[in-house]
Amino acid sequence: MTAEQAHQDQEQDLAGRAALVTGSSRGLGRHYALHLARRGADVVIHDVDDRAAAEFGEAESGEAVAAEVRALGRRSAFVTADLTDPAAAERLVATTVETLGRLDILVNNAGGDIGATGPRPDPNDALDIDPDDIRAVVERNVLTTMYTCKFAGQHMRDRRTGKIVNVGSVAGHIPARNGIIYAAAKAANSHYTRCLAEELRPFDVNVNCISPAPTYTGRFLATRNVADQSDRSRLQQVAQPGDMAAIVLFLVSSASDHLTGETIVCW
Repeated sequence: MTAEQAHQDQEQDLAGRAALVTGSSRGLGRHYALHLARRGADVVIHDVDDRAAAEFGEAESGEAVAAEVRALGRRSAFVTADLTDPAAAERLVATTVETLGRLDILVNNAGGDIGATGPRPDPNDALDIDPDDIRAVVERNVLTTMYTCKFAGQHMRDRRTGKIVNVGSVAGHIPARNGIIYAAAKAANSHYTRCLAEELRPFDVNVNCISPAPTYTGRFLATRNVADQSDRSRLQQVAQPGDMAAIVLFLVSSASDHLTGETIVCW
């Protein structure tokens, strides 16, 4: 190992760090949690309930992911909470602190569009979408992020240290005719990140955002017709979960200590 490789390895060492990854019983959230655990972090696994994996034909469950983390020699627990309820978000953060002793890392992965388990409802545009669906998408993506940041941010502010990664989407950076509410909600997460970063800058709390490209997950495979990718360049192919997890690792490690208020868009 070269000196440069050793330095990079040290920068991404999360030994002794305490993390919470929301929406982590399956999909990208599971990959984020396990990636952090492999680098040394203790991780609390969260989802709204323990049925999400089965809905997408996946074998995992929240308890199973927590067991995977423990098998790596890290502490873990699975906690259910509906993060559209601020009281539930507060309890989740409190439970994480009680379980792990503190909270150093928050990854706000919970979210999703309407019609996540099958074809999107028609209509799903700005003018004709059902108002209840508008409310659900905003609550699921924006309010869950804001509520969890509120309570985790208070803890990190008081300790004067912490890393927060909010999750947007490439959909939040390009015009969309279908799924416009989801796109707008993810764009809101990106700007909320910029604003919260300024509020927490004096307390050495970094707040950044990742906007993933379409990625091979159970949800993606359940809702998309996947074309052959072999004739496409690397940057034209659907991303793998590990590609996104590596960016999250960068954002929660000391390698990003002087990066805050930024959104990494994974085109």
